[in-house]
Amino acid sequence: MSVLRASVPEGLATSSRPQRRYRPELQGLRALAAVLVVVYHVWLGRISGGVDVFFLISGFLITGQLFRAGLRGRIEFRPMWGRMIKRLFPAALTVLLATIALSVWLLPEHRWFQTIREVVASALYAENWVLAADSVNYFAQHSSASVVQHFWSLSIQGQFYLVWPLLVAGVAFFARRAGWSLRRSLFTVLGVLLAVSLAYSVWLTAVDQPLAYFTSLTRIWEFALGGLLALVIEAITVPGMLRVLLGWLGVFGLVSCGMLLQVGTVFPGYAALWPTVSAALVLVAGVTGYRVGADRFLSSRPLIYLGNLSYSLYLWHWPVLLFYLIWRDQPAVGWRGGAVVIAVSMVLAALTYHLVEQPVRDSRIGVSTNWGAYRFGVAALVPVLLVAGAWQLVSTQRASFALDVDDPDHPGAMAMEAGGPILDVRASVVPPFAALPHQYAPLPDEECVDSPRHEDLRVCTIEPEGPPTRRVVLTGDSHAHQYIAALRPIVRNRGWQVTTMLKGGCALIEGSKWPECASWNDAVLAEILQRRPEAVITMGTRDVRVGLRERTPRGYVAQWRVLAEAGIPVVAIRDNPRFDYEPSECVQKHGIDAWQCRKPRADMLAEQPPYERMSGIPATVSFLDFSDYFCTDRHCPPVIGNMLVYLDDNHVTAAYLETMSPIVEERMVAALGWENDPLPAASR
Repeated sequence: MSVLRASVPEGLATSSRPQRRYRPELQGLRALAAVLVVVYHVWLGRISGGVDVFFLISGFLITGQLFRAGLRGRIEFRPMWGRMIKRLFPAALTVLLATIALSVWLLPEHRWFQTIREVVASALYAENWVLAADSVNYFAQHSSASVVQHFWSLSIQGQFYLVWPLLVAGVAFFARRAGWSLRRSLFTVLGVLLAVSLAYSVWLTAVDQPLAYFTSLTRIWEFALGGLLALVIEAITVPGMLRVLLGWLGVFGLVSCGMLLQVGTVFPGYAALWPTVSAALVLVAGVTGYRVGADRFLSSRPLIYLGNLSYSLYLWHWPVLLFYLIWRDQPAVGWRGGAVVIAVSMVLAALTYHLVEQPVRDSRIGVSTNWGAYRFGVAALVPVLLVAGAWQLVSTQRASFALDVDDPDHPGAMAMEAGGPILDVRASVVPPFAALPHQYAPLPDEECVDSPRHEDLRVCTIEPEGPPTRRVVLTGDSHAHQYIAALRPIVRNRGWQVTTMLKGGCALIEGSKWPECASWNDAVLAEILQRRPEAVITMGTRDVRVGLRERTPRGYVAQWRVLAEAGIPVVAIRDNPRFDYEPSECVQKHGIDAWQCRKPRADMLAEQPPYERMSGIPATVSFLDFSDYFCTDRHCPPVIGNMLVYLDDNHVTAAYLETMSPIVEERMVAALGWENDPLPAASR
């Protein structure tokens, strides 16, 4: 049997051991945290800090249990983890199965692959790491919230339940061997963990807040704080009325946290001390014995019952909210819709608690046989993974697509060139909606090397079949990146060597407000000046979006001047329109000719490109404006030539840009004066 046996050191006799005391206010605290999470998500569109309370409570309860077990000389891992499986798996996997079914019915197909990936990660308690990876991957970031992203906190808790018993057992083992006090040893270790994790959390939140929000390492201190409290709470003596004050101060702190702090942008860091310390105050206040104490409110029967439902309520509220918004095709629920979402979530939570959670928890599973709980966990997990796998196969088949540039039913940009109809409602659209996540122009690893000039400078080279006829560099942000799809055919047709230096979110600009982009720009310019290509291709405008003024930043011009002084011509491309919704998703919902899926051209594009009004632009800069291939005289449609133009709210599909390649080639060659270049033998 997997147990730890430890003698009780330093005279901690059985009579002096802390006795487990029922704390009714804990269930009320859970209930309050869950209600805050739900209300803030549904009605306020904010994050409450309630999840941090769950972390502290978990650290408080589990550390207390493990400490008492360590004093008894016996930490039994197998039954303990078995109980956790019985408590956590049934409700979570039930919600995941329901989420898969609703996703197939309601989610746009282009979100299927990402949802499958996150469902599997959630089932395996790794969703926080998936979201952490996506937070630093520009092309993995998506504007639509995931229907299972709330599993990030459950994943961190699952990891805590796995690691924490091993940590406490290790401390107990060494304390026993050294003859040290278990309490003091554990207090020291948790204190160090709290200090190191909190310091790392503060640093990473300042450097990369999205990554800090999801990684487990920035949250360890919240569990450690709960653990430290569990070790000392019985020794804390607080006068009665001060307990009342502390309890209500903690409740007020919890309720006000999400309202006064931008939790979604400043947490975890030091700001997460607000909800965790508030929850700690409630626990220190404990049972006050006063009718006006916060504990009387938190231990009331409705709050205790809501505390019982808190786990299932947390699981259900987020997918119910997201699916409601998708079904109603609206960005917010409003007060009435929010009441519906909360009511449905409450009903589902109650049904899950009484029909799934409680029956499994009270069953003989894992009691009559040693490994029964583990077999149950596998049996419950397998259906989710099998259903997700089947969904993955279906999605892959639906995403199957090969572009045929000579297909008369799908001419793409050439429909604008020919002056014919831009849409034939009798034909299908391509690429398939499920294929949209794969419509970023790829750069295979074999084409790329990392530059020693900067950690984020990846230099990729697209080589022609024979010796290069021209050498050009494509550089800038993701909107420059997307033109790879238009340039690859030019590499084949004209024998150009195209070298890319790209970073999502970082334009070729002097004086970027983002430090990582500023240093990246310096490295890019140094690399270009060393290579001395015959031309540099980049973006010439930005902010082509409703409500913003299209502009050519002076920082662009400053970089062009540096290249001009080196005798390197620049081809600057006018940016494509950016929407405040996803046009292709709109097409899935309303049809390829739906009027609400297009925007007036005048709302997106200035009548005169901004660079035409600017002075000081070097004579070596040429501008290319492809706006007439993204918009008609009046509108910017989501489908042109029966081809989806946009893969999200601002990036163009690789397929559409590939159909633009002949136009890009003609304009670029003319701008650079390379019309008389001999063509490579392969393209003659």
